[in-house]
Amino acid sequence: MANRNLDAEELKQAHLLLDDIRRRLEILAGDDIHLLFAYRRKIYKELIYLERGKPMARRKIKIQRYDLQHGKCAHCNADMAIQYSELDRKNAADGYTLENTELVHAKCHQARQAAKGYA
Repeated sequence: MANRNLDAEELKQAHLLLDDIRRRLEILAGDDIHLLFAYRRKIYKELIYLERGKPMARRKIKIQRYDLQHGKCAHCNADMAIQYSELDRKNAADGYTLENTELVHAKCHQARQAAKGYA
């Protein structure tokens, strides 16, 4: 399933929100560029967690997927080492869940992304 894109009005609203966040961060940090950097980094990290989940939760799913797939790549069915494998979401909006992911070689993941026009 293709990822949903924002229409013109939704994109406008997103830019307004971003402008508001930018202003609020600048007010919080004052003239301290290091504090502004720290605030930006914190907000960035938390937004990524909202979309992708926390790293330890993804690691747990990766281990479970590896066991369910008996160490085989879901794309090419060849043996794969867990440390060089990647979780591939079937539907990005559904997040990283056991049901919504497959474990694949990094190169197989890149090939899948290229086939979908993402890479």
